[in-house]
Amino acid sequence: MGLFDRIKRVVSSNLNDLVSKAEDPEKMLEQAVVEMQEDLVQLRQGVAQAIAAQKRTEKQYNDAQNEINKWQRNAQLALQKGDENLARQALERKKTFTETGNALKASLDQQTVQVENLKRNLIQLESKISEAKTKKEMLKARITAAKAQEQLQGMVRGMNTSSATSAFERMEEKVMLQEARAQSAGELAGTNLESQFAELESSSDVDDELAAMKAQLSLPGGSSNQQALPPQQTSAPKSHEVLDAEMESLRKQLDQM
Repeated sequence: MGLFDRIKRVVSSNLNDLVSKAEDPEKMLEQAVVEMQEDLVQLRQGVAQAIAAQKRTEKQYNDAQNEINKWQRNAQLALQKGDENLARQALERKKTFTETGNALKASLDQQTVQVENLKRNLIQLESKISEAKTKKEMLKARITAAKAQEQLQGMVRGMNTSSATSAFERMEEKVMLQEARAQSAGELAGTNLESQFAELESSSDVDDELAAMKAQLSLPGGSSNQQALPPQQTSAPKSHEVLDAEMESLRKQLDQM
């Protein structure tokens, strides 16, 4: 392979790549269906023209057959009348129309085959267009889904997952801290409540004992059930009197000196 051939292939490949990238699949599908419908219109026109030509040839062929039959009868009539020359002329005209009829028959047979082929092609093209429309809708749906998936993947790639994860972790820590505070507050409330009941129980015991003592002291006539108060002991001499006596003795000694 020569250098110029390789350069040509590289350039052609690059151009094809650019064209394929620039193509919009949805627009290409729409354009393909439009072109197929245009072909269908042209094919229908061709079939109509072929059928019209077939009908025209068929009429000409029938007319030729009528002429053949007419000149056949004329020849027989002339021969019956004894006019052989006129009968010969009638047969000549019959021969001409027979040749024309044969040519028309060949053309008619060919046109009939052509029309049948065109009709089959028309039916196939209509079926292909219907199939293409269905496939177009399916492909458009797949293209839409692919675009949506591509956009979603782009959004996922664009998301900062680390920051989102950190934010969730911080929120979880705050929730755990709030739960711990609530639990501590509940425990403190329970402790205070228990201490209050314990205080009520202790104060109730003292009050009960005090009430019992009051009941005992309020008995009439010094009952034997009343407990005797402990005897009063004689108080010892006060210490300040001793000190005063000693001070007085010292004063007297000083006066004598």
